[in-house]
Amino acid sequence: MTSMIKITLQSIAILLLLAASPAVAQILPPGGAILTPPPPPAPPPPSMAVPVVPKLDQMPATSTAPRARRSFGDRVIQCLDDGAAAGLGPNDRAAYSRACANR
Repeated sequence: MTSMIKITLQSIAILLLLAASPAVAQILPPGGAILTPPPPPAPPPPSMAVPVVPKLDQMPATSTAPRARRSFGDRVIQCLDDGAAAGLGPNDRAAYSRACANR
């Protein structure tokens, strides 16, 4: 029986030694793993530009130039769409689009 206890104690000691040692797959060579890609580059630093603050005594800059008028064809198409959206029939839509586009 004493030999059986010795064998059991030896096998427990061997198991404890194996459990306490790190796994071979977890040991990395110096410099890291071969297949590991390099880390991405650092992001650029944030912009430190100061925003332009409008002055209280200054009027906002607006354009005083008149807007360019759309072409006649664009106006007719818009008027036809408006007439259709209003539920006008084909004859009423034609009369409406002529009057609308010529304004």
